[in-house]
Amino acid sequence: MGRERLRVATTTEPGRLQILGAVLALLVVAFVAVTAFQVDDRTTAADDVVSRSQPLSADAAAIYRSLADADTTAASGFLAGTLEPAESRARYDRDIATAARLLVKAAASTDGSGESAREIATLNEQLPRYTGLIERARAANRQGLPLGGAYLRYANQQMTSILLPAAERLYEAETVRLHKDDESARTWPFLALGLGLLTLAVLAWAQRRTYLRTNRVLNHGLLAATAATLTVLLWLLAAHTVARSGLDNARTHGQESLQALNTARIGSLTARANELLTLVARGAVLTEDGKNDKYEAEYTSSTDTLTDALATARELADDDAGRGPVDEAASRTADWKQRHKDARAKDDAGDFEGALGRIVGPKDSTGQSFDQVDAALDRALAHEQTEFTRSAGDARDALTALPLGALALGILGAAGAVLGINRRLSEYR
Repeated sequence: MGRERLRVATTTEPGRLQILGAVLALLVVAFVAVTAFQVDDRTTAADDVVSRSQPLSADAAAIYRSLADADTTAASGFLAGTLEPAESRARYDRDIATAARLLVKAAASTDGSGESAREIATLNEQLPRYTGLIERARAANRQGLPLGGAYLRYANQQMTSILLPAAERLYEAETVRLHKDDESARTWPFLALGLGLLTLAVLAWAQRRTYLRTNRVLNHGLLAATAATLTVLLWLLAAHTVARSGLDNARTHGQESLQALNTARIGSLTARANELLTLVARGAVLTEDGKNDKYEAEYTSSTDTLTDALATARELADDDAGRGPVDEAASRTADWKQRHKDARAKDDAGDFEGALGRIVGPKDSTGQSFDQVDAALDRALAHEQTEFTRSAGDARDALTALPLGALALGILGAAGAVLGINRRLSEYR
């Protein structure tokens, strides 16, 4: 009985039409289902770029910045004398609180495993030790004891050898996750595109077959199925093209700019810390070859990093709002270098108080230049962050409505294919 039905289905025109209708409906449904699945996957990845991985990467950079600024501020307050300025203490406390808050936020976003979780654990473990050393340095400094300088240098060693490298690795790990989400969001949905083309080809063949057997140019049901399939296919192509364009803009004019600016800020903070420690150590710490002051050599290296990163950031900036603060940071960096040179000349000539005034003084000091560079970098980062969020958000929004729209059109297309074939079947009754 089953074989007879199969023979009738495959050897008679009504049977063939029933099979054709089922195949067409299944193809349309399969196409829109795969489209909805693949687009939803890319929409999720794009949303992760906007709301999870990029903000976490930015938070990791902010953790580094807060820790480095806290270290710099502690050294600056130490050099100010036995009584640390209230403004300096408040800035240090604010930096430590910011780093602690962002570490809690970052820990909440991990599953307790992986590289990011390990670095967060290291930071949470070592940060109290660092702050304890700073408090010892302050206590000794208030009593006028030289031991304060040793505690401060040891605290700086903890910061530069443990805390900041861990923060940098955390930033790199979160940036890798950002790149993965970005690549997932921009990957072409080749399976959906291939199924769409196959469905259109079979629909075209079915309509030609109908025309050759009936001399009717149009079958309204099959035409509706073709229109629905073509609409979804063109929508898929257009939406994904717009999404990739938005992600390209976010990467080129946002993500890469942010990385360059974060590198510049790291260079700026490291340079300032080393500049201050040059005066704290008073030549007691030398490079490995024993010929030069270690902190002065690292200051020079850090300012070179700052200058190079600013040049890269300016090349990547695509408007005046982005170039303006970068140009200002470059100009203030040049002032900083000149003031540092003057301070070193005074220190080398034995005028420590004169050098100290050029480093931490209220006017025309390198500290003033550093603050100006930091403020300009902050504005540049805020602008590029806005550019990134806007472009990545546009990419996500281009895909958002497609899954439901494709499913709705798929239902109409499948119904059209079945109705079109049933119209032909009715001619045999």
